[in-house]
Amino acid sequence: MAIAECIGIAASYYNLALVVIVVTLFVKLFTIKNAQRFLVPWKFIFGALCVYIVEEIVTVLDGLKVIVAPKLVFPILEMIIISLFIYALLVQVEHLKSRQVVGQAAPIKRGKKK
Repeated sequence: MAIAECIGIAASYYNLALVVIVVTLFVKLFTIKNAQRFLVPWKFIFGALCVYIVEEIVTVLDGLKVIVAPKLVFPILEMIIISLFIYALLVQVEHLKSRQVVGQAAPIKRGKKK
């Protein structure tokens, strides 16, 4: 077995381990009590992460020969992920337009002068 094949097999397991860390960070983000934050785009990104988790699990099971995934499954899942990211970006842009801060620099918060 070549080194590239070994890395290709192990990469799916490492990706799933890193996803656990990212899911933990998302849970902390969603449980913070703050009324001034806009979480709708982050919910779409979390949805994309969930689709990615499904894709990685299918990849691992396919690599272990537990299931045989059709070749069309992976491009469909990746299109769903990309679509969710693009929609999250569009939602954020619309939110910023509604707050009328698009194209303007955010005000700089400075400390009190002595």
